Amino acid sequence: MREYFSKDDTLLFAKALSSQIRLDILYYIFNHKGVSLNDLSNIFKVSRSSITQHIKILIEADLVEIKYISGKKDARKICYPKEDKFIISLNNQHNLNDIYETEIPIGQYIKYHATPTCGIATTEKLIGFVDNPRYFDDPDRMNAGILWFNTGFVEYRLPNYLEETQVPTEIQLVMEISSEAPGVAENWPSDISFYFNDIYLGYSTTRGDFGEIEHGIYTPKWWEDNWNQYGSLVLLSINSRGTFVDGSKISDITIDKLQINSNKELLFKIAVLDDAIHKGGFTLFGKNFGNYNQDIKFRVFYEKKDVNS
Repeated sequence: MREYFSKDDTLLFAKALSSQIRLDILYYIFNHKGVSLNDLSNIFKVSRSSITQHIKILIEADLVEIKYISGKKDARKICYPKEDKFIISLNNQHNLNDIYETEIPIGQYIKYHATPTCGIATTEKLIGFVDNPRYFDDPDRMNAGILWFNTGFVEYRLPNYLEETQVPTEIQLVMEISSEAPGVAENWPSDISFYFNDIYLGYSTTRGDFGEIEHGIYTPKWWEDNWNQYGSLVLLSINSRGTFVDGSKISDITIDKLQINSNKELLFKIAVLDDAIHKGGFTLFGKNFGNYNQDIKFRVFYEKKDVNS
């Protein structure tokens, strides 16, 4: 999920989709992840140079990314989608100069509670053994690319870079998540709850534990086929109108109710509660796992207050 706040970013997005063939290419790439530029040229019956130009525009809008793989003769360029849902925000415009953002490694939690089925892994190996929560304490967790549990939580301390003269107007967290089934199950809903500084923000229901259809784009080859492969990219935002997941309101908790200032600790917790209606577990994907090559993206938009007021 991506939300467009500025006119410049919205124009790039609109330009990318203003051509019928680029829209068709984008749909095709989403449904045939890993297609090469040569294949796109043949499928759409246009020259390689024309395909390259269309892909360049899609890359500039940050809709597509290129990976290089070695073929029998030379390196091939293959295409992957970067997002699958978009919001153009007319009501919620931001000055993109007044923002700070960072990425939190998924293993950098400060507290956790996990019940089986559970586990944690780097891109190279499992950390310890599955269904043993003790390995969530392993120092190698800082390199984690995936973690999962049935019920419980992980809590993160987020960096607070606000200056005394800066007032937050919106907080965003973007993460790739899914449910956690024994094995994989495309239809396995789970209610994922979110907290900020111990204030309950609401919950969102994930659809399933994905992996029956295809291997995750970035998921390592050694990872078992019947284990969690990828998730959905979710945008959690807290602003003056409430708390939203992918643009849908989940509660009336506004950013003012969080009472954030430059001196306040910022804590973010993701949980599956014991009394959840859909208690289908939780999986969190980090860099080099799943379909989106990222950890937890954290953004703070702010306004500068008048120090003389």
